Amino acid sequence: MTVRNLDRLFKPASIALIGASRKPNTIGAVVARNLFQAGFDGPIMPVNATERAVEGVLTYKSVESLPITPDLAVICTPADGVPAVVDALGKRGTRAAIVMSGGFSPEQTQAMLDAARPHLMRILGPSSLGAMVPGRGLNASVSPVAPKKGDVALVAQSSMVVTSIADWATSRGIGFSHLISLGDRGDVDFGDMLDHLAGDATVRAILLYVESINNARKFMSAARSAARQKPVIVIKAGRSEEAAEAAASHTGVLAVSDAVYDAAFRRAGILRVNDLAELFDAAGTLSTGVPITGDRLAILTNGGGMGVMATDRLIQAGGRLATFSPETQEALARLLGSSPGEGARGNPLRIGADAPPKRYAEVLNVLMQDTSNDAVLVLHCPSALTDPETIAQAVTETVQANKSRRHPVLTSWIGDQSATEARKLFTASRIPTYDGPSNAVRAFMHLVRYRRNQELLMETPPSVPEDFQPDDIAVKRIVARAIAEKREWLSEYEAKRVLAAYGVPVVDTRVAETPEEAAHAAEVIGGPIALKILSPDVTHKSDVGGVALHLHGPDAVRAEAEAMLQRVREIAPEARIEGFTVQEMALRPEAYELIVGMTENDLFGPVLLFGQGGIGVEVVEDYALAMPPLNMKLATDLMGRTRIWRQLQGYRSRAAVDLDAVALTLNKVSQLVVDVPEIAELDINPLLADSEGVLALDARIKVGVPALPGAKRLAIRPYPKSLEDRITIKDGRQFLVRPILPEDEPLVHNLVENQTAEDLRLRFFAPLKRLSHQAAARLTQIDYDREMGLIAVGPDPQTGETIMYGVVRITADPDNLRAEYAVMVRSDMKGQGLGYILMNKILDYARSRGIKEVYGEVLRENTNMLNMCRTLGFIRKENLDEPGVVEVRIELGGGIGAAAE
Repeated sequence: MTVRNLDRLFKPASIALIGASRKPNTIGAVVARNLFQAGFDGPIMPVNATERAVEGVLTYKSVESLPITPDLAVICTPADGVPAVVDALGKRGTRAAIVMSGGFSPEQTQAMLDAARPHLMRILGPSSLGAMVPGRGLNASVSPVAPKKGDVALVAQSSMVVTSIADWATSRGIGFSHLISLGDRGDVDFGDMLDHLAGDATVRAILLYVESINNARKFMSAARSAARQKPVIVIKAGRSEEAAEAAASHTGVLAVSDAVYDAAFRRAGILRVNDLAELFDAAGTLSTGVPITGDRLAILTNGGGMGVMATDRLIQAGGRLATFSPETQEALARLLGSSPGEGARGNPLRIGADAPPKRYAEVLNVLMQDTSNDAVLVLHCPSALTDPETIAQAVTETVQANKSRRHPVLTSWIGDQSATEARKLFTASRIPTYDGPSNAVRAFMHLVRYRRNQELLMETPPSVPEDFQPDDIAVKRIVARAIAEKREWLSEYEAKRVLAAYGVPVVDTRVAETPEEAAHAAEVIGGPIALKILSPDVTHKSDVGGVALHLHGPDAVRAEAEAMLQRVREIAPEARIEGFTVQEMALRPEAYELIVGMTENDLFGPVLLFGQGGIGVEVVEDYALAMPPLNMKLATDLMGRTRIWRQLQGYRSRAAVDLDAVALTLNKVSQLVVDVPEIAELDINPLLADSEGVLALDARIKVGVPALPGAKRLAIRPYPKSLEDRITIKDGRQFLVRPILPEDEPLVHNLVENQTAEDLRLRFFAPLKRLSHQAAARLTQIDYDREMGLIAVGPDPQTGETIMYGVVRITADPDNLRAEYAVMVRSDMKGQGLGYILMNKILDYARSRGIKEVYGEVLRENTNMLNMCRTLGFIRKENLDEPGVVEVRIELGGGIGAAAE
């Protein structure tokens, strides 16, 4: 379950407190006091078999004796009795409970959930501190602090973190819409809360304190959905490295758990921070809606030292100082009385310790007009010559006068008492303000990082530079043979055959059992030779003297092979030696050594790695992680998060690397990982990359029986290729029907451009000329786990280019019970039955996912759509609130479960 009945948990009309008590310092007493003193507007019914009254309110002996059915039950009784209490409440009709009791065994937790399940009853806990919703007067918790009302929601695993944050925030005047302690997450978890809070209009930002996640795909799906709607910011406890000791590949060693969480949060579009102060600073900054387009910061200050501090912090954090445009330089020269070329117009821009309000306002106005910076940081240091409050007023008025430009402005008034009123003024005007320049710069970088993460959710990726048809059958045959032979690792030769089957260029490699065969293979290949030992027991060949490079001629290869056998037997006497691999030396002196890898994470499944390669990869530690599946945009972003990225773009006389070839290799490896779940670890190291493309020199692949079948092991559901199909319309034309892709945004725009104005009005309920990028991205960048879009594509009769002729989509609620549909067919395709075919296909898909009902809203005058819905079996329902709109819906029955992945 997800959001079902969570309204009863956080918006109850009545509450029962099971285990209410008068005994001091007990959970039952503290919760009773908090409940009755919070101002809840509804009946609170204490249940205790021995007490006559609690908090001055008469008690009830049992759940059965309650006068009304409570929406919410707060349970404080010992663990062994909770399942029976839950069962009694469920039979009464209660649909939500907070279980504050602790000490549950796994068997007791399961018994509690089994008692709740028949009644669709939601459980927060066990071992939960409780839930606080100040705006509704709900404080069902043991918190010693009553939080203030606000519009920021906090969800945490740790009870003590909730109480600490509540105390920390209250002393600073920070309020909350929700404070939720998940406890042991027997039922309600982070995914449920993200779905619920994303749809709550009273919540402006969502804060998470995460120690662990128990359902990666559910979390990722909910987080990606929530992050599209409002800022989601997370503290993840535990940054220490926990690399699995059993990891044998470079990727397995490097992909430590905390780095994987970083990759997951980034892919979900949420922002990770380090501590409480940063958490609330980030929430305050992001939730003001300050727009940001880049990482170039202009710094305006009356104190040179503070400007230098801000600059240092900016560069350390990966931001850039803005370079003022010539027009801005001239305007500043006029205002500040300096001639062209003087340092007064540099960045940071120092305007003098005695700068009056007018100077601040005039200079800020110039900087806000300058498109060469992405934001302005205004600093003010205490000075006996100026009044900080009047300067703050001037800055505020300037920002408000430029509101139409929506140019981001951040402020930092240094000091304590002298800055208090200025900060209040900025806060009241929703201008971000911070105690010091470091915090202000950190907030700016929050905006930058958050924008980058959001771009990954909304930016249309470029098309893949080449189409490749992987030979997955050949790969599965190789992998199956190794598993049948109880081998964990493929040989280097097998690993390269796997890569070649997926279009990754590999060097010519041959297997030889003896030194004589190695010499013969060298003669066939010709040129310089690389000789490597072939052994299933040798993980890193160079560590045992099992690699020799630049060998010339068969005789040299034979001699080296004999010497290599001797070295390996001395260093690794237990290793089984199957022979040698003989391969051509790749003579690419300008090439960089990269690593592309993959490993399995216990929670998130496959994780991809990219970075600087070579034998010192663990020492260099220049790498980044990402979650599959990838596209070209995501692959480029992954590459861009490494230090070597700048070198790959070329410098001085060294040519740039073919970056598309590197990104495409990442995509191919991603597809391999998606297609073959038996691959547990993979290393391509080194992958040579230069201006001519890429070449895999060495590869290692670990295989085994996966814990989860197919794509179920992936944290993000991949493209469902099984839904591809060929259809024929009435006039005999054939089209490919397939799931929509992020790369299809240009096709969506083309489809809209080929609609009549009337058809667009009927579809979107208002006149429309074109879709915005954001709207088109939302149609194409979908989460296949909770949405589906099917498009019909085929060649344009005039140009032969692929175009979209129709699209249908459904968006399911988080409980996967109901889904809303939408369909659109090109205006010149009417009467060919394409819309009917697409609707049937999406309804079949909905049934396969277990969706019970599909519905939609149709303008009453859209008779063609209403007639098609009637033919398909939809029931028509009049909309009394909107007389011009008709609701149509169709019951799909029980369904047959989730569609195959």
